[in-house]
Amino acid sequence: MIKIKIITAGKLKEKYLVDGINEYTKRMKSFAKLEFYEVVDQSIPEHCSLAQEEIIRVKEGKNLLSKVKNDDYVILLDINGTQLSSIALANYIEELAVNGISSIVFMIGGSLGVSEEVKNRADYKLSFSKMTFPHQLMKLILMEQIYRCFKIINNQEYHK
Repeated sequence: MIKIKIITAGKLKEKYLVDGINEYTKRMKSFAKLEFYEVVDQSIPEHCSLAQEEIIRVKEGKNLLSKVKNDDYVILLDINGTQLSSIALANYIEELAVNGISSIVFMIGGSLGVSEEVKNRADYKLSFSKMTFPHQLMKLILMEQIYRCFKIINNQEYHK
C-alpha cells in the first residue's frame, strides 16, 4: 500500500477544517497509509523586512525538510507549479506507484512560501490555482483531491 505523507507549516486549529480532514482521512484508509506532520510555523513580526521574511522561510524550510526521507517523492504545492486536472493528477500518482515510488510527500509551506532549499528538494511542483489560498484551507483541499485521485485510480464513482 502506498504511503502518503502531508507535511505542513503550522498547526491546524479551525474545527471545521480539522473535521473535514478527519473525514477524508477516514475515507482514505482503504487506499493508502496516511501520515501527517505539522511543523512549527514562525511568527511574522509586524513590518517584516524582506531579509526577515527569508530567515523565516529558511527556518520553516528546515523544519519541513526534517520530515522528508531520502526515498520520499516530494510534491510541493507551489503557485508557480504545474496545474493538472484531477484525472491528470490521478494518472500521475498511479504512474509513480507503477514506477516503484512507495512514499509520496505533499508539502505545504507557510504563509510566506518556502525556501529555495525546499523548492530544490521537490521532485514536482504542483499548482492548484493561480489564486492564493490560506495554507490551512489548502490542506483540506489537498485531502479532497488525493481522495478523488484514489477513487479515479480505482475506477470508483465519485461526484463530479
